[in-house]
Amino acid sequence: MRYLLDTNIASHLIRGDNARVVKRTARCSIGSVAVSAITEAELLYGLAKRGNPPGLAARISAFLARVEILPWTRAEATAYSHLRVMCEEKGISLDAMDMMIGAHARATGSILVSADKAFGKIPDGLLKLEDWTRAAS
Repeated sequence: MRYLLDTNIASHLIRGDNARVVKRTARCSIGSVAVSAITEAELLYGLAKRGNPPGLAARISAFLARVEILPWTRAEATAYSHLRVMCEEKGISLDAMDMMIGAHARATGSILVSADKAFGKIPDGLLKLEDWTRAAS
């Protein structure tokens, strides 16, 4: 089982500000947690936007060194096109980066870990989704 962490979950881990997320991640086996290259780009954008403070840069670098970064390939592009069409047909719109990260999870058969409520709009079966910021139900 592979977990693809959305940017908001990766940010919690980098900041260490959500005990549930830290604890849940610690229970995962080595190699079962990854991020999309899209999430890497969002993290690096956030860092650059803040002027590349050394402490934050070090935490982001350390985080990215510990997780697998999945590349964006033709398979993800194809999954994106299908997911976007299915969502548009149901009147669902997502931020472009969220749609790409969701498509990445779909293409790789990963469980998307996100606290983003926008993913809750996606009909069951299109994405496997978990929110580690909430207590397990």
